[in-house]
Amino acid sequence: MSAKSIGIPDGTEVRIPLGKLKKSPKNARKTPHSEAAIQALAASIAVKGMLQNLVVEPEVDGEGAATGFFCVTIGEGRRLAQLLRVKRKEIKKNELIRCVIDTANDPHEISLDENVTRESMHPADQFEAFKKLADERGFGVEEIAARFGVTAHVVRQRLRLGAVSSKLVQLYRGGDLTLEQLMAFAITDDHARQEALYERLPFDPDAATIRRLLTETHVPATDRRARFVGLEAYAEAGGTVLRDLFTEDRGGYLEDVALLDLLVTARLGREADRLRAAEGWKWTEPYLDFPHAHGMRRTYPHPVELSAEDQAALEAVQSEFDRLTEQYQTAQELPDEVDARFGELETEIERLEAKRQAYDPADVARGGAFVVLNHDGTVRVERGFIRPEDEKPEGTNGQDGNAQASEEEGERGVEAAHDGEEEESASDEEDEDQRLSDTLVRDLTAHRTLGLRLNLSEQPEVAIVAVTHALAAQIFYFGANAHVVGIQPVKTDLAVHAAGIEDTAAGKAWSDRHANWARQMPKDPSGLWEFVAELDHDSRMSLFAHCAALTVNAVKLPFDRRPRALVAARHLAEAVGLDMTGYWRPTVGSYLGRVTKTGILEAVREGVSEEAAERLSGMKKTEMAAAAEQLLVPTGWLPSLLRTVRTDQVAAPDEAQGSDFCSQAAE
Repeated sequence: MSAKSIGIPDGTEVRIPLGKLKKSPKNARKTPHSEAAIQALAASIAVKGMLQNLVVEPEVDGEGAATGFFCVTIGEGRRLAQLLRVKRKEIKKNELIRCVIDTANDPHEISLDENVTRESMHPADQFEAFKKLADERGFGVEEIAARFGVTAHVVRQRLRLGAVSSKLVQLYRGGDLTLEQLMAFAITDDHARQEALYERLPFDPDAATIRRLLTETHVPATDRRARFVGLEAYAEAGGTVLRDLFTEDRGGYLEDVALLDLLVTARLGREADRLRAAEGWKWTEPYLDFPHAHGMRRTYPHPVELSAEDQAALEAVQSEFDRLTEQYQTAQELPDEVDARFGELETEIERLEAKRQAYDPADVARGGAFVVLNHDGTVRVERGFIRPEDEKPEGTNGQDGNAQASEEEGERGVEAAHDGEEEESASDEEDEDQRLSDTLVRDLTAHRTLGLRLNLSEQPEVAIVAVTHALAAQIFYFGANAHVVGIQPVKTDLAVHAAGIEDTAAGKAWSDRHANWARQMPKDPSGLWEFVAELDHDSRMSLFAHCAALTVNAVKLPFDRRPRALVAARHLAEAVGLDMTGYWRPTVGSYLGRVTKTGILEAVREGVSEEAAERLSGMKKTEMAAAAEQLLVPTGWLPSLLRTVRTDQVAAPDEAQGSDFCSQAAE
């Protein structure tokens, strides 16, 4: 049907009510427009009007008669955008739309031509055009977003790209830089740094490398120091934060590292001062990391009875806690106020229960505590350390100074006994030694040692006492030289090899176990033998296992060639039934953020499925690691280094007994 048949010349511009326009069945575009594209068109039309006419043809029925409607050949997106504006009540349903009548051309062909022959603007032109709107016309981010129907975040991204060095933008135009690489350079607006980095980069670097090199002197907002101080406090102090608009930057990067460290030190110092005032320690010192080489002995709290007032308060809050527990035990969900009250009661119970353990007032008066920054940005307090110069009382008060010195040396945990000083507990045999020659003393004691070896070798129970005594004497009484069995425990500080390991659940469990034994030890090491000998069998074996466990070292170092020791570690893991899923989880921090994308996908492939790994394969590394953590943590997946290989071979009776012993020792 021609335009003339409806009385309108072909090519005429007409205004047609929106309600009379329909999508043409002959339109070449079959894939629907995206919702975002329609919203952008609607925003643009609302500000600037219809910049292009729609091309339409009259609709006819089966007999060739005009229906009064028009089919949109070119401009279907704009028609949908206007319908969206009707829905938003911005315009009326019969809004007049500028259209051009075209019945001379094939509707399908001109629709195809409209989409095929049009060349999109180069992205760099978009970035610079947006920047021009901001710089020359003074449009803000929100206004630009409204005028073009995009989010404010998209506008900020384009403005940031438009602000990259013109030299790098030109390289992008010419195909020498990818869009991802350009986005990585946009993390900073320092053109000199951008260009200098480009000059020293290897051929075709990935975006992650560019981003890492541009932020290597900054501190990520996820760093424990930043979490401890807080971004708000850092900004109030004049610090600036670098934001990456193109990746999940988890809060950005703090540029002023010196200021951040100053804020951390100041706050740790305030925490240390508050602790000293509240608990009465002689000294408290703030440290970023725990000073493992402090060279001090440590004291531990001992059980004490609660005061009548505290006991009454504990019984009251415990009673209320039990009453609420019984009242709401069948409730599917707790009311907010009840849930909050449960939290308050639990906190109060923990506070009062903590009073059941107390340090000796004399130790508090001469001892101190370290206030340390945990790996998770929280404060950790380590109490009970005695400096060497504080081991002796400051004044004698008329008492014999040597006697006091001897008494001090006998206390638990003395760093070093003074050579040449006699202890008050010296035996009569030692007095007699002074009348014999050194050669004869060596001769006689050598024979005695041989007799001890022969007898001890025939009495396993006493041997366990002797070995446990030797281990405990060196582990809990540093430098006291109170042991006769020449077994020396070699202890490896695991915190040197794995940052934050002492703050994990397993690390805290070990620390609590060690402190529990330390609290039970006699103050004077001369009483240690009786302490060990008088323990019941199970307790003695438990102490033996604890001391032996402290010497285990299965750390694999690049320069430490110990293949046989590592084989023994595997056997030990089998013997004690080690299951690392109880101590370790594959998180971004512990593993997934520290391996390559290939390593992440291999882990997901092993722990979940091939399909799950395939779904993650197109992600950026940061997003991939986070998604992999969500998938892997519930599965109990472990890297090969943490797996315990179990043998199917049934152990011989002797081997089985040894395995039982190891398992018992580990308890």
